[in-house]
Amino acid sequence: MAKLARLDNYKKFAAFLVIASAIGLAAAFILTIEKIQLLKNPVTQLSCNINPIVACGSVIQSKQAEAFGFANPIIGLVSFGVIITIGMGMFAGAKYKRWFWLGLEAGTVFGVLFSMWLFYQSVYVIQALCPYCMVVWAAVIALFVNVTIFNLNQKFIKLPAKYDKLIKFLTTYKWWVVLIWYLIILGLIANHFWYYWKTLF
Repeated sequence: MAKLARLDNYKKFAAFLVIASAIGLAAAFILTIEKIQLLKNPVTQLSCNINPIVACGSVIQSKQAEAFGFANPIIGLVSFGVIITIGMGMFAGAKYKRWFWLGLEAGTVFGVLFSMWLFYQSVYVIQALCPYCMVVWAAVIALFVNVTIFNLNQKFIKLPAKYDKLIKFLTTYKWWVVLIWYLIILGLIANHFWYYWKTLF
């Protein structure tokens, strides 16, 4: 029964990788389309330009939107596509080596750090919000937390035994960790743009 339970959890984790990455991929794809539309016509009205604050046009046209010399959504298209492939491989019975999972860990660490940098740049420098970007941030945060906890439980990331209780606690409340992370981001956004939000009431 224990072996079946572990297999069940493995498949649930695989399903999470596929679903979370599919959501992120969809958002990255829409951002890519919006970017192409702007390249064709710089004055085009984008679907995500809702008001002076929620206006992804300002974000897409910023230098931060091409942090590595090309459109950031391309990173998402590739990265989320890779993780979907990993998840589907798990469904097919693939068992990856430790180095593989550490590679995925490194990728999600980069992803979450880059996402948080983009969050800071968007809110505090560009002074605008991109809803599709926020969907990507949400997907990356959830992936980072779940991949890290999976690697800890599988001992791919090895910590001293004294941290076992902490790992168990994080495993039990991992979605609370994700939710609290989301709420902190939303709280910072609400606070920073409060001067505008209050005019809507």
